[in-house]
Amino acid sequence: MGGGIIGLSLSIALRKRGLRVLVVERGEPGREASHAAAGMLADCILETPAALQTLATASARMYPEFVHELQDESGMTVDLRDQGTLLFPSPECLFEQAKFFAENSLPTSLAELEPALAATEATAVYLKERSVDPRALVAAALKAAKHREVDISSGTAVTDVLIADGRVTGVATDRTHYVAPCVVNCAGAWAGSFSRHRFPTRPVKGQMLAVASSERNLVRHVIRAPEVYLVPRSDGRIVIGSTLEEAGFDKRTDVDTISRLHKAAIQIIPALENARMLEAWAGLRPGTPDDLPILGATSTPGYFVATGHFRDGILLTPVTAHVIAQVITGAQPDYDISGFSPQRFHD
Repeated sequence: MGGGIIGLSLSIALRKRGLRVLVVERGEPGREASHAAAGMLADCILETPAALQTLATASARMYPEFVHELQDESGMTVDLRDQGTLLFPSPECLFEQAKFFAENSLPTSLAELEPALAATEATAVYLKERSVDPRALVAAALKAAKHREVDISSGTAVTDVLIADGRVTGVATDRTHYVAPCVVNCAGAWAGSFSRHRFPTRPVKGQMLAVASSERNLVRHVIRAPEVYLVPRSDGRIVIGSTLEEAGFDKRTDVDTISRLHKAAIQIIPALENARMLEAWAGLRPGTPDDLPILGATSTPGYFVATGHFRDGILLTPVTAHVIAQVITGAQPDYDISGFSPQRFHD
């Protein structure tokens, strides 16, 4: 249930293990949180919850091979960049994590790393992080899934999970029902909308925009500052984001908010004032009460869940697909996901 990047990648992982897979997606595959994401593969200890660090680091390391396989099977190019990140921490963070910042000092001057950067006295550090274009990633995953003969039902909303004799038997949709001995809830912000196991996921809105500069390498690194982040693409686009809003399922953008993000980006890269505005959008991240994903088997045999990734859905995709496929097929998981069990919300 759910055809975002988590659902598509898991479908591929399950096909590799010989299972027949149907992805049921309420809209177009990959057009919700996956489509809206910036694509920063940030596993930095400053921004990753401690409980998630092992999975985040493992997933970040899996990315080159993950992307290589998708490109090979889809014939498409995924824009995986490894130029790194320039992080401008808040003064409080700089004070509290002085050792970390000392260990990640800049390899050369800011002016050499980012010539278009505004003159600043702020402290920055260099992180060896990658970034990816989530839209290209989803397109490649969708084509790779079809190449592996994953069945995909688009524009069909699952209305409930079907149970008989205490175990899963399939799902009901607004049009029909599908029989299956195994169901995986990858429905993102909508994961809690079924009667069986009311997972406490909620939509957390993020507004952002994209601009295009006539100078393709105007911004070379991902830049993260307290008030805004900038994520360059190899084709010259620059993604600027993002907000964290508790606004329900409202995906409308606000002119003032987009303007504020744009101005904050210009403060960092003044030449962006001349960049062409391409689009503005909002996405709905799947949040949870403890800001951690929900992964693994439920108390109902045959029913599994992989959702609630909040701001780390793109980053955690490879490891999620890998470990949930192991759980479903009865293999010993390579990583301990007991701390993310859906049971923690159903004691």
